[in-house]
Amino acid sequence: MNLPNYFLADLPPEATLTAAMITEACQTLKRNRAHYLAGRSTHDLIGVIAEVAESWLQTESPFRQLALELGPAATGFSEATLAGGLDQFFRQLTAEHLQALVAQDLGHAQRLDEPSASPAEHKARRAAIARGPELLVHIAAGNIPNAALSSLVLGLLTRSAQFMKCAQGAALLPRLFAHSLYELEPKLGACLEIAEWRGGAADLEAALFAEADGVTATGSDQTLADIRRRLPDRVRFLGHGHRVSFGFIAHEALAGFHAKKVVTRAADDVVAWDQRGCLSPHVLYVEHGGGLSAEQFAEMLASELARREASTPRGALDTHAAATIVSRRAFYEVRAAHSPETRHWCSENSTAWTVVYETDPRFQLSCLNRFIYVKGVTSMTVALEAADPVRGHVSTVGVAAPEVRMQELALALARWGATRVCPLGQMQNPPLTWRHDGRPALGDLVTWTDVEF
Repeated sequence: MNLPNYFLADLPPEATLTAAMITEACQTLKRNRAHYLAGRSTHDLIGVIAEVAESWLQTESPFRQLALELGPAATGFSEATLAGGLDQFFRQLTAEHLQALVAQDLGHAQRLDEPSASPAEHKARRAAIARGPELLVHIAAGNIPNAALSSLVLGLLTRSAQFMKCAQGAALLPRLFAHSLYELEPKLGACLEIAEWRGGAADLEAALFAEADGVTATGSDQTLADIRRRLPDRVRFLGHGHRVSFGFIAHEALAGFHAKKVVTRAADDVVAWDQRGCLSPHVLYVEHGGGLSAEQFAEMLASELARREASTPRGALDTHAAATIVSRRAFYEVRAAHSPETRHWCSENSTAWTVVYETDPRFQLSCLNRFIYVKGVTSMTVALEAADPVRGHVSTVGVAAPEVRMQELALALARWGATRVCPLGQMQNPPLTWRHDGRPALGDLVTWTDVEF
């Protein structure tokens, strides 16, 4: 399948982008939005998004086939990892889920179409309408594709023209998604632009920011601070910085036959997107007193990761990432040789996966790529004390616990500062209605007009 040159990212690698090209593209997007997007109803847009998502779930989809053919080289993920991750994402984009997102974040299903009122607002003789930015710019990270794809979906719902700037070499999946939308609805596709260039192209980014009404960005805290500094005061900025996640396994969850299921779910979270996302666990805390000790849990997890490597292999790594794993493994090999308080298991003749068990509960930043720490603790309180160095930077905590205890643990985590608590095994698969970093994803994009009668 040969993709037509609809987007800047479709240009040949030797093509040179200029500030004038960026300005012209942004102004074209705004004109197209006024003609083709601003007047569309929420119901119609949800139908289009759901139809595009359904097409990506079909094995015969040419865009899916191209993603799985070219994706491993472009993204570093194996075909199996890409297929699983894309399936999880696009299964969320149903009409029912999209409608629930609008109602949750904006309080009414027609809030983007016309002044609308909830029952309480109607009683108070009030209504409100929400509108998105005229031109919404996304600065997308290159670690996993779901965040970029989600941004494009949210921008469509808010009827914003969108310009997505991808990291160098990371435009493949957003570009394919944009092409799939263009094929179904060319006029909507004309309200999107996908481009990529290496960070630091100040002239291109100055032209882009000058035309923007809103900017979203995902990246390091330093990157976000730099973008914020360069934006005009009138531009709304939504940044998602560096976050980490961890898991907690309650002792009740490791009783009898449940233990094997919990190990499987833990492996799901380590394997998903090769543990490269902000929602991937760095550490799994195992509460003492269950049917398995933390050390036994780590050993079983190692066996499960070895099995997963056969069915869902980890993607290829660059030299630096592989060397980091080798160095970290060597450190724990020496430590394990001299202390019974440390053990480690790893794939033979490769860096495919690594499990490190330590009695010391202190939170450890993993080097990711299926490198996971397992630590024993006496309670959630001890786990949270151990994770205190990353407090305020924790996105997700995956929990394995019986329902009767889940509310207690969730309350403790919420008060501590975690912004998402989910079942273990679902850490990299948040629902569409997830409030990213504790904020309403759709609600943060819009500006409100209140109407009083």
